Amino acid sequence: MSSSRFCWVWKNKPNNKQGGKVTENSLQQDVLLHEQHGHIGLITFNRPEQRNALSPQLLRQLCKVLADWAACGEIRVVIFTGAGDKAFSAGYDIGAIETVGPGHKEKKADGGSATPFEQALREVRNFPYPTIAMINGHCFGGALHLALCCDLRIAADHISMGMPPARLGVVYGPDGLLEFIQVLGSARARELLFTGRPYRGQEIIEMGLVRYLVPGEALENTVFALANEIAANAPLALKGMKRIMNMVEAPDFSDELKAEARKLVAEGFASADLKEGQRAFLEKRKPVFTGK
Repeated sequence: MSSSRFCWVWKNKPNNKQGGKVTENSLQQDVLLHEQHGHIGLITFNRPEQRNALSPQLLRQLCKVLADWAACGEIRVVIFTGAGDKAFSAGYDIGAIETVGPGHKEKKADGGSATPFEQALREVRNFPYPTIAMINGHCFGGALHLALCCDLRIAADHISMGMPPARLGVVYGPDGLLEFIQVLGSARARELLFTGRPYRGQEIIEMGLVRYLVPGEALENTVFALANEIAANAPLALKGMKRIMNMVEAPDFSDELKAEARKLVAEGFASADLKEGQRAFLEKRKPVFTGK
């Protein structure tokens, strides 16, 4: 089913995620589950033992599902969440962190190139209809970036969120930094990225990371109620307004600044500090950075 561009549509959301019809991928316990309920699509990161970390395989599957749904035109709202109740996602898979660097771009159908992470962010950001991050557990790093690419974010009130690239020796790229500045504002984005600290409770709302915090047991009903409200509106209006908003917010970097930014990112991924940040994370100790 998942390889086809035909959309299966079910009229009502079941009482729980396991109670509805699901695609063949979800029956095989894939790293990514996807379901359709009426005009609402639900995507679940399904690596609970790895705290739903975003692997290249998961991100490639995410791109395919979103491309299929965009082509079929029946999905008017997409919801993203994580399997279980511990983590929305811990972020990009630390064991594959180099694959988000400029040396691991893959060819795209349009002739361009992008890493699986870059392509997934674009697919989420540019999905033609509204998207909602249903943040059911802790959300860090690349997963927080992906959540900020969604149009709306609602989270359970027990979670923590943070952006730790500075603690790992990663120079975050210009598109990502712009995304954080656009959503949070420059001052909050700088605090979030320069400190790398986790935020909890009311701090999450004050930082602008989510719109609402709700009790965990109410999260799914709250998000689906909002999704149904949005999906009931005129499809052309939803699609047109989202496209125009994305056009208005598109960055306008000069070629010179783009080249400088790419160089800074590449230097970060080639650094000894990045390798030290990886080792320290896996060994559960504080990193010792040298600036090299």
